[in-house]
Amino acid sequence: MLRTITAFLALTCASTAQPLYDLLLKSGHVIDPQNNVSRVMDVAIAGGKIARVAENIPASEARKVVNLKDLYVTPGLIDIHVHVYARCGAKNSESVDPDAFSFRSGVTTMVDAGTAGWREFPDFRTRVIDRAHTRVLALLNIVGAGMGSDKEDDPAEMDAEAAAGMAKANADVIVGFKSAHYAGPGWESIDNAVKAGNLTNLPVMVDFGRINQVRNIGALFLDKLRPGDIYTHCYSGHRQELLETGNVNPAMWAGRKRGIIFDVGHGGGSFYWYVAVPAYEERFYPDSISTDLHTGSMNAGMKDMLNVMSKCLNLGSSLEEVIRMSTCNPAKEIKRPQLGNLNVGAEADIAVIRIDSGSFGFVDSAGASNAGNRLMICEMTLRKGAVVWDLNGRASEAWKTFPYQKESWKH
Repeated sequence: MLRTITAFLALTCASTAQPLYDLLLKSGHVIDPQNNVSRVMDVAIAGGKIARVAENIPASEARKVVNLKDLYVTPGLIDIHVHVYARCGAKNSESVDPDAFSFRSGVTTMVDAGTAGWREFPDFRTRVIDRAHTRVLALLNIVGAGMGSDKEDDPAEMDAEAAAGMAKANADVIVGFKSAHYAGPGWESIDNAVKAGNLTNLPVMVDFGRINQVRNIGALFLDKLRPGDIYTHCYSGHRQELLETGNVNPAMWAGRKRGIIFDVGHGGGSFYWYVAVPAYEERFYPDSISTDLHTGSMNAGMKDMLNVMSKCLNLGSSLEEVIRMSTCNPAKEIKRPQLGNLNVGAEADIAVIRIDSGSFGFVDSAGASNAGNRLMICEMTLRKGAVVWDLNGRASEAWKTFPYQKESWKH
């Protein structure tokens, strides 16, 4: 009799117990490069965090279950080169609203690449970073007035101490410094950005601007930048990344050997097939994939993060490497190792990706096309465990059984 009562109580408790998980992503192919995972697994989420990643987690343990068979489940994508600071009252700003572009392409973290300098960063933080649902981080422009100002070539605006001070005061969101578009004859922009980086132990991203006999990528990679600094627009061809012979400049290989990071930074004028294809043929692959998102690139060849990732996939990178270049690699580059993975306890930032097979055309910054047979599409995005993008309503309930809260109209 005692055994019967005990069994009955155990069964009753089990039936009335609260589910362990808020959401269970079931039967997707999980790709988590940081943890060397690439196989069909389930991902359970509780309290906005990753609670468990394992095979065959019982559906009964979750409040909601989403079947993701034949789809890929990855950490939320990290785009480390965007422009999302539209100055108040500014005309012809090229920046965009982060939330308008992030989630629909699987991106949960964006890094603004130098739009704001130290003078304007407090405004950037208050109006954009602190209000966005997307996690927005920043590379601070070494020019105090920021990108697009008439002082981008003024060495007097390149105050390393002021930039470092602003970075230290906002260490939770400033992840490095940016040197961009400098057209002066010397190294003032690079030298001051690196100085700020040394004062804070943070990396520098370089959009190298114009080259000359003194300022060239050989000297940049071998003498000026430090291991861990980031060279964006690596397939632009504007700075002799590709020689006239059609070969990758030996300076690029020497830079990689020293530990320089090479980032795509597609943009509206910085990705060309005539550079990317030969580079891939020589196996000079990017370390990270980014969009250089702005109003001049979003409707042109770049389009979005997954379109750029699709280009690298079709050029010859494996799917696992493309995901690595868009998750744990950029997280490491900006010294945020807690991002870009599906570790238990990590914030549940997740992308669910479909890969279509067929005949697709991909356009570069000049408007030239290149054919590919695989296209990556975002089916679903989760930010802090909440579904923030759901292309085909996979996490939604059918309307016939949906518990509508109908309003009572009084006349």
